Order: sequence, then C-alpha cells, then structure tokens
Amino acid sequence: MSLLELHDLKVHFPIRRGIVFDRTVGHVYAVDGVSLSIESGQTYGLVGESGCGKTTLGRAVLRLNEITAGKVVFDGTDLAQLSEKEMRRRRNRLQMVFQDPLGSLDPRQNVESILVEGLAAHDIGKTRDERRKRVLKTLDAVGLPGNALSRYPHEFSGGQRQRIGIARALVLEPDLIICDEPVSALDVSIQAQVLNLLEGIQQELGLTYLVIAHDLAVVRHISDTIGVMYLGNLVEEASSDDLYAAPRHPYTKALMSAVPVPDPLVEETRERILLTGDLPSPANPPAGCRFHTRCPWRQETRCDTERPELRQIGTGHRVACHFAEQIESGEIRPTSELAAAILPDAEVQTEVPNA
Repeated sequence: MSLLELHDLKVHFPIRRGIVFDRTVGHVYAVDGVSLSIESGQTYGLVGESGCGKTTLGRAVLRLNEITAGKVVFDGTDLAQLSEKEMRRRRNRLQMVFQDPLGSLDPRQNVESILVEGLAAHDIGKTRDERRKRVLKTLDAVGLPGNALSRYPHEFSGGQRQRIGIARALVLEPDLIICDEPVSALDVSIQAQVLNLLEGIQQELGLTYLVIAHDLAVVRHISDTIGVMYLGNLVEEASSDDLYAAPRHPYTKALMSAVPVPDPLVEETRERILLTGDLPSPANPPAGCRFHTRCPWRQETRCDTERPELRQIGTGHRVACHFAEQIESGEIRPTSELAAAILPDAEVQTEVPNA
C-alpha cells in the first residue's frame, strides 16, 4: 500500500523585478511534473546533480515550499489542499532530517529543549516527566546517553549532532521521514554509523524513508527503490538492484559510470561517460527532452522537440527516454559531436539517422 503519492507535482519560484512596481518576469521551474509513489515501510532514494530540484521536492511534501500544482497524497489525504493550520496538525506524522546537522539545530537550546519542543507543539505527553521519559527513550534509540539532555549542539561532534536531528524527528513517532543528504556533511567513518542507525530504526519501528542524496553509494546501500532527477524531472525509476545492474536513461548511465570500481583492471577498461556542457538553467529549461543538450545519443527529430513521458519498460522500471530500447540494443550509437566524452573508444555514427 502506498503511503505517499506525488501526482504531477510542480514547484515554480517566481522571478521578480522592479523597484516601484514589483512584477513577475519569469519562473524557476525547480520541480516540474514529478509523479512517484512510496510504499509503507519502504526506502525511496532520490538522486541527481545539485540544482536538479530533489531538496525542493522533499520540502514541498512537508509544505515547507508551497506547491504550484499537482497532488501530494499522504495516507489518502491531499496535503496540497490543506490549510496551514490543518497541515501543522499533521506534521507529527511527517518529519525531516536536514542536511546540515549544526545549522538545523538552535544553538541557544539544549538537547532536551530541542526534543521537547515538538512534543509540546503537538500536545504529546501530559506531564513534563512523561515527555522526559519519551525523550530519553528516543536518545537511547539513536545511541546517545541520557546526560546529553543538558548539553548544547556545539558540544557534540558532527555525527552526534546528526543523531540529535534524527532523534528530533523520531520523538514524534512519525510514519514518514524525509532525509535530506543525511550523511553528506559527515566523515566517511561516521556515515556508515548513521546509515546503519537509520536502517535499524526502520526495521524496529516500520518507518518509511524518502532519502535525498547525490552519493550513489549511499543511496544504493539504503534504498529499495531509486528515482533519478534531472532539471526538475524524474528521468528514471527502478529497484536499487535493477538500476545499478542496467541503467536505461543516458543520464543515469553517466551517473553510474562516475562511480569508481575497486578492481583496477575493470576500472581501466569500463565505459565512462563524461557529460559535456553546463547544466541548463531551471529558469529557462530546453524544449523537448531536457537532457538533450548534453546527451551523446541525442536524436534531433524527437529529442529537441518532444518531451518524453516517464514510461514503463520493464517490471517496476520506468524511464523518460524516447530511444531507451534502441540505445540499449546498440541500434543508436553516440553521435560524433559528443562521442569523445565516452571512454574507451566508442563506435560513432557520423550522421544522425531519421527518427
């Protein structure tokens, strides 16, 4: 059963100019038509380059960014239609772990105050002692001692601060936790501890996660299903094993080729796709397929003009590419314009066939 469903979700930020008369002259299309679903108890990993809109999408689910269009259906209720007061009452069921473990914690509050604040806001716990028991139980769940209650965020290490952020989300006993780059600010040795902590808590409490990250190794370790975003759109979605075994979208292929392989012989001979050009501006995205300006397999007759739909091409595998099957079979090869970006030497077609 799906706990969270997004239907054609859009988040557009207006671009305003003018000193006397403030007017809207355009929009930043941060999220532009994303549809996905997350099953209860599942971990959904969302990956992509910086600026692709994945954090904006996560914040939109919680209505921290206002939704321009589309639906966010959580446990049968469209959150986009709720008033701010109604949304505030539901936020105990949806929580977020932020990227910066220090910046997301109030330096003027001790740990007890940080954790009790949410309980008080949602009127959970009848007495101070009851709330303190709940807080201590949560601290124990994330591996922090009870004497941490009286200490302040700056007195902890980065990994410990992230555990406080996780505890702040867990203390309300939510159904869904959105983890925005939960380990990107941590040392590698601490990352594994935090990821294992998240997995252990999920198994114990049956939580559902939406994990936002750019580290493909992190996403593969923790996710059941992975979605790949590019310039505000979802371009591919599959189970973790399927996506890593056989990526079908050219952008996903490029991301996967950047993941180092520990075997030096394999690393020297495997295909590597280096994307050329800059990421287009989300305020002025390309027509047609938004990836066509950087795609080695670009076909002008469709890619430049027709926006591909996210379609099913296998069991649980969706991809937004007109020519995914032809690229996979080798029927369409990289064009000469961008073939130099592919290593080792690829077979190149000198002319783009009619499509």
